[in-house]
Amino acid sequence: MPRFERFLLPDAGEGLTEADIVTWRVAEGDRIEINQPLVEIETAKSLVELPSPFEGVVTRLLAAEGETVEVGAPIVEIDIDPDGLLGPEPEASEAEAETAPAEQPADAFAPPADAPAPAAPAAASAAPAQESSGAVLVGYGVKPGSAKRRERVAGALDDIGGAGDSDYPVIAKPPVRKLARELGVDLTTITPSGPGGLITREDVEQKAAATQPRALATYPGDDQPWLESGYSTPDGRATRVPVKSVRKRTAEAMVRSAFTAPHVTVFHTVDVTATMDLVRRLKQDRDFADVRVTPLLIVAKALLLAARRHPEINASWDDEAQEIVYKHYVNLGIAASTQRGLVVPNIKDAHRLPLRALAEELQAITIAAREGRLTPQQLSDGTITITNVGALGIDTGTPILNPGEAAILAFGAIRQMPWVHEGELAIRWVTELALSFDHRLVDGELGARVLADVARVMNDPSQGLVWA
Repeated sequence: MPRFERFLLPDAGEGLTEADIVTWRVAEGDRIEINQPLVEIETAKSLVELPSPFEGVVTRLLAAEGETVEVGAPIVEIDIDPDGLLGPEPEASEAEAETAPAEQPADAFAPPADAPAPAAPAAASAAPAQESSGAVLVGYGVKPGSAKRRERVAGALDDIGGAGDSDYPVIAKPPVRKLARELGVDLTTITPSGPGGLITREDVEQKAAATQPRALATYPGDDQPWLESGYSTPDGRATRVPVKSVRKRTAEAMVRSAFTAPHVTVFHTVDVTATMDLVRRLKQDRDFADVRVTPLLIVAKALLLAARRHPEINASWDDEAQEIVYKHYVNLGIAASTQRGLVVPNIKDAHRLPLRALAEELQAITIAAREGRLTPQQLSDGTITITNVGALGIDTGTPILNPGEAAILAFGAIRQMPWVHEGELAIRWVTELALSFDHRLVDGELGARVLADVARVMNDPSQGLVWA
């Protein structure tokens, strides 16, 4: 006799409230084992693969690829007793029977139009009960009460493509209904492909392409990856891309940082010819033969040394507690631009690493960011950040603080320029550094001293031996 369990979307780290379904690793009818990968989701921080807490057979996928799902909502149903070995489920006591929710119809996604909305299943019904006070382990449920499904609003399904003459309403999320309106597509004419009769974005776009080819008109350059998740306007002259996942959270964080932390930026132009010589020698050193050595490595080491000399820069402002939190560790963030948006992974306890180990960690997080393999842990608890705008040929900028940090260093392009060296005009390698800091925590003198120390090491890397 089948016994079904529903797997609820867990909090994949740091109190996230929703995630996007990227790729299902299983299909309906598949037999699965405990800890077998079920689905790949995209959170505000990274791509995460969720393992199954159950063994059995997948009976229903409750969320479509590309769909945004709230934490605590069911995403897959699994028969944990496909062979009937566990026997019948124990009968509920009279008290439990009185409080148990009514049995759901066979197709919970498509109830009759006149039927009352079924009660959302309790979080504990799909995951083992557990005590928790924060983020939970991936694949093992969420903190009870941490997320609830919103109640259905009366008439919410009677929008475009509502029930009409059909016995069942059209099932589509608000963004999909909005897309249908903009493309002029009647939802009642679409055959849904999503689970439980859910109409997906792809269904709407395919219908529009079949009936109104101009609505999805193309133009040169529309094969860019940043357009893939968008849709064309009816006249085909623009593409609208929903703001979600990393880019949405980045925007929220940057606005919050810009309007809560008073930013001040100081600049320093420095001769880095000695740093370029050191990078060249390290590339030829057998101890660094299998790691990538760039000037960014020396900048990172210089900032770590400056933070050691001026530990007040390695702090955060706790507005709720009205306290300044001074960190006794440095998790060095490296801002990285990816197809998913700007991310800032950090190197844990970077202050403890020798130059070779720092180079390895820098290379590892750079590759992971480019390939979209960063974990929530790598993206959390940063203390101070470097943004390498020079990699894009930019001389300098006024970077915005990563939320929760007191300072961020912008490292500009390194160029050969005329420079007065030892009293004579010469062609030297020159760059510009910019340090933005939270003026609540860092005054002008401290910010200037930190930047001057970074510049001093870049000008003469041997100074690092003295300070180390």
